[in-house]
Amino acid sequence: MERKKALLLGDYTHPMYHPLQGVDEEISHILQEVMTVQCSENRNLLLAEHLSGYDLLISYVDDWKGAIAPQQTAGLLSYVSGGGALLVLHNGISMHNRYEIAQLLGGRFTGHPAPRKLEFNVAAEGHAIVEGVNHFTMEEEPYRFEFDSFSEKTVLLEYTDGEGTWPCAWAHSYGMGRVVYLMPGHDVPSFSAEPFRKLIVQSAMWATRTKMRV
Repeated sequence: MERKKALLLGDYTHPMYHPLQGVDEEISHILQEVMTVQCSENRNLLLAEHLSGYDLLISYVDDWKGAIAPQQTAGLLSYVSGGGALLVLHNGISMHNRYEIAQLLGGRFTGHPAPRKLEFNVAAEGHAIVEGVNHFTMEEEPYRFEFDSFSEKTVLLEYTDGEGTWPCAWAHSYGMGRVVYLMPGHDVPSFSAEPFRKLIVQSAMWATRTKMRV
């Protein structure tokens, strides 16, 4: 059976805070048993004619002031609504600057306090993405979000940071496709945390409707 293909989109040349260098190798290694990963900063790969060749789009886009071009936005929305899979990691939510994409994502970033040790807890027992994942701690940027009230989503994880408890990972359907957001991923060391690695694999498999090999 032909291996599934993922496109990891981020920023090598002009990232604002989170370069794709190093992260690309980590994600490729994490998913190597599940699918091949192509890494790029070329936003034109979001055009419909290019995205159609991939089973999964992974966003690590780090452009907080810009906005995805209208044709690229249309390609992304068409891809996911037509049955494609989208996995957004940490700063990848910066695509929210276009309201159409914010609705696709199910929420938008509103800010964060300084990085600190966070306690993560599963909020959706029984969901395939969090299967085998228990309480864990990580040093991370504690992103805060505003949810879109129009989309039904399953909150997968919450974190506690001394100021309260906050949702930090969710999944939902969009048309015939599936979308997952995972908050961790601030820098390369984040990807060495075993629970996070497991979440990435299981998110990719859930989003692409891939069954685990026994």
